[in-house]
Amino acid sequence: MTIKNSDPKPEPPLHFRVATPADAGLIQPLVQSAYRGDESRQGWTTEADLLKGNRINIAGILAKITNPDSAVLLAFTGSSPAATKNNSDANTNNGNDNNNNNNNNNPDGLALVGCCEVARLPGESSAYFGMFAVSPRLQGGGIGRRLLAHAEAYCRAAWGPGTVHKLEMTVIWTRAELIAWYERRGYRRTGETRPFPLAEVDGAALRDDLYFVVLEKDLSIYGTAPI
Repeated sequence: MTIKNSDPKPEPPLHFRVATPADAGLIQPLVQSAYRGDESRQGWTTEADLLKGNRINIAGILAKITNPDSAVLLAFTGSSPAATKNNSDANTNNGNDNNNNNNNNNPDGLALVGCCEVARLPGESSAYFGMFAVSPRLQGGGIGRRLLAHAEAYCRAAWGPGTVHKLEMTVIWTRAELIAWYERRGYRRTGETRPFPLAEVDGAALRDDLYFVVLEKDLSIYGTAPI
C-alpha cells in the first residue's frame, strides 16, 4: 500500500502528556483500530492481513503505564485553554510532560489521536519504543512523525542524554514500508532478528513465517527525529 502524500495539509497542533491508569480504556481501542480489523485498513499501518484478534488488552496497557521504567505517551488534537497553555507542540519542553496540571483522561475539546510506549532496558544504555499507534483516518498527516520525535526527546529529558544513548524497536519483517519510514528518520537495522511469539497470540497469526527485525537509532549522533 502506498502512503498518500498528495496535497499537503496544515498540521494540527498536538498536545502531549504521559498516560495514567485512567487512560487505558481510551488507549486500547486506538491501538486496536490502528492495527487490527477492517477499521485499520483505512491507514497504512494495518496488520489485518497478518494477525487477527486483539493487539493488546487493557491489562497489558495498565502494566505498561504502571511500570516505573516506562512511560506511555499520548498525543491529542483539538483546542483546550488548559492544554494550549500548558502543552503545545511548538514547545515540548525537551520531552517532559507539559500537561501535568490536566488530570482528565480526555480533556474537553481534545481527541486522542496517537500513543506510544518508551521503556528503559535493564542494564543497558538503551530504551525500547513500542505500542506506536495513530488513528487510521489521520495517518499520513505527520502525527506519527511528531509523536516519534516527542518520544525521542522524552527519553533524553526524562532519563538524561548520558543515560539513554539508543532507542530500539522491533518490526515484523514483512512491513517493508514501515521499516523504510523508520529508516528515513534515522533508524537502522541491526541485523538481529527475534522470534515472533506465535504461541502467545493463540492462533491469531494468519501466517507462520513471522519474525521481528530490530531497528535502532543512536540518539547521541542523530538527536531526535525531525519535526
